[in-house]
Amino acid sequence: MSDHIVHAYQSLPVEFSHGDGCYLWDKEGNQYLDALCGISVTSLGHNYPALTAAIQQQAATLLHTSNLYSITWQQKLADLLCESAAMDRVFFANSGAEANEAAIKLARLYGHRQGIRNPQIVVMQHAFHGRTMATLSATGSRKVQAGFEPLVSGFVRAPYNDIASLKAIAENNRNVVAILVEPVQGEAGIVIPDPGYLGALRRICDENGWLLMLDEIQTGMARSGKMFACQHEAVLPDVMTLAKALGNGVPIGACVTRGHAADVIKPGNHGSTFGGNPLACRAGYTVLQSMIESGVAENAALRGRQLAEALRKGLADTRCVAEVRHLGLLLAIQMNIPCQGLVVQALEQGLLINVTAESVIRLLPPLIISETETIEIADKLIACINHFTE
Repeated sequence: MSDHIVHAYQSLPVEFSHGDGCYLWDKEGNQYLDALCGISVTSLGHNYPALTAAIQQQAATLLHTSNLYSITWQQKLADLLCESAAMDRVFFANSGAEANEAAIKLARLYGHRQGIRNPQIVVMQHAFHGRTMATLSATGSRKVQAGFEPLVSGFVRAPYNDIASLKAIAENNRNVVAILVEPVQGEAGIVIPDPGYLGALRRICDENGWLLMLDEIQTGMARSGKMFACQHEAVLPDVMTLAKALGNGVPIGACVTRGHAADVIKPGNHGSTFGGNPLACRAGYTVLQSMIESGVAENAALRGRQLAEALRKGLADTRCVAEVRHLGLLLAIQMNIPCQGLVVQALEQGLLINVTAESVIRLLPPLIISETETIEIADKLIACINHFTE
């Protein structure tokens, strides 16, 4: 590692030279099966032909003009996103954290315009919403927050998957204006709430005049087996944030709004120099259009079931394995012991995985994955876990 790079990461000792589909190759020519997708980013795989062509064409035409002018690809992507999500308007940013910042600012504006001087947002324990000051304050992890105090105020913490606690907050706090929640908690270890949870949140928000704001940065873009995870319960949020897989590696974030939330932000309230630039939006449009046309959400549902079943069967007698969880191709193997060492062990066997929350193996393979590649992930990972727990 260069001495001139800030030591913000503990990078693994491998550098990839190129990728194709579900595979990556390092500089020595070794092949790796990517079961992580850059943390749910390259969901269409590496070197996706339609995206490669779109980026090349746009780079040869126009990269940036700023939001002082109209941008055709921004308008096209906004139209397609709103049509796909049954929403009304989009603010484009450069990342998931920026999309969540936009949502937080929108909620505060919404509250102030209702005469609430100290608007507050309900967020969940163990949530992850980003690393800017507002989003790390909304995040439910002391590890992420430690050392950055004083945190941004205006957040009320509640247990995840606990409707009773939210009803109690509604009865006792008249300053709440919104709930910000992940449909599935990703960084916490693919924590899937009970059926009906999102529907109950929708009812609580409607009864109290709150905005329902869903962080779909990791769950969105077909990862869950639906284009957006909230569609599993036919729930429409007021605000939805997206990023990660929207650009398949090209940085882009989106804060998608509906109904009364769509008209909150006015000219001068918020902005971004690079957000919604022609290159990022053409990439986003190409990705979303490709996902719709190719049916990757259905493949995610099918391969997610296949992989979860193979892992449950192969690990049934393995000590230290507590549970396999999944929704589409959001998968977790809950271990009873810390298992960070599995990341390096799997890497040595040509498999890219992640461990989060110290004891949860997280799998986020490409949505284009085949039956054969799914079996390859299961076989390699089962062997690694059995060796690790011997």
